[in-house]
Amino acid sequence: MAFWNRKQRAANDALLHAEAAAAGTERALRRLEWTVIRRLDGLLQGDYRTLMRGAGLDLADLREYQHNDDVRHIDWNVTARLQVPHVRVFTEDREMAAWFVLDLSRSVDFGSGPRAKREISAGFVGVVARLLTRHGNRVGALVYGSELEAVIPPRTGRAHVLHLLHAMERRAEPRGAKPGGTTRLAELLDAAGNMIRRRSTIFVVSDFLSAPGWEKPLGRLTQRHEVLAVRLSDPLERQLPDLGLVPLTDAETGEQLWVDTHDRGFRKRFIRLAHEREVALREALARAGVDTLELSTEDDLVEAIVRFVDLRKRRIRAVGRQAKVVGS
Repeated sequence: MAFWNRKQRAANDALLHAEAAAAGTERALRRLEWTVIRRLDGLLQGDYRTLMRGAGLDLADLREYQHNDDVRHIDWNVTARLQVPHVRVFTEDREMAAWFVLDLSRSVDFGSGPRAKREISAGFVGVVARLLTRHGNRVGALVYGSELEAVIPPRTGRAHVLHLLHAMERRAEPRGAKPGGTTRLAELLDAAGNMIRRRSTIFVVSDFLSAPGWEKPLGRLTQRHEVLAVRLSDPLERQLPDLGLVPLTDAETGEQLWVDTHDRGFRKRFIRLAHEREVALREALARAGVDTLELSTEDDLVEAIVRFVDLRKRRIRAVGRQAKVVGS
């Protein structure tokens, strides 16, 4: 009887914990809707469409070229075979799926101020997912902790956004667990490439503190999908203040090292190495052909998303100009 009571109590505790977590996620989303999304509604004025360009155009048919047809749609292979100009006819696929490829490894728990990188990640995902689902678009997610922990198929609706945020809130590793080693972002990107078959818009949300080798899988993703990198950071990762002798701990490996931050030479070397890492990371993202939103724990989320939409506008205009040059 006592054993059964312990089991029942444990089950009740788990249920209460789940209900509390769900209530916390509901409060967090409601707070985002009131403090962020309402401000964005006034600023973007329908420009959420600029954030995503949809799944694109599906090839429906081929027909002979007619006067006033867009020369960019000429199929040169068919034209060469038939010796008559033919154009591709497209139908617009308005339904769009967006995927969040989420790095929730231990380094994302870091934050030198009141907010950690994990919190700004959840805020960004909650806002963008809600903006998209309000207009009928579907969102899904791949959640990575020490490995791929969950795959959330794309759906629409506010309840689904809550489910996604709740999945982010659950830690991939239990609290107090030993560090699981270096993040292997390449595994997550490879999984995304294997699982997401239909052309989609993919947000890779990560601090990109990972074992090397993620650049090629990211580049392969861009060949099929529109990929957008959301890079999480904290000011303390770029510059150390003068705090005297302090312990620095690698959040992922658990390795600890005492350093003297009062040493000006050490702080200068830290800044130089951090700058070199920043340059290398930005060059790697640029080579992969992805737009990047830099999202710091100090940033205002509204300003960051508006900045991101402006970035998307410039990219779309640049692509349009390039297409005109090719077609002329």
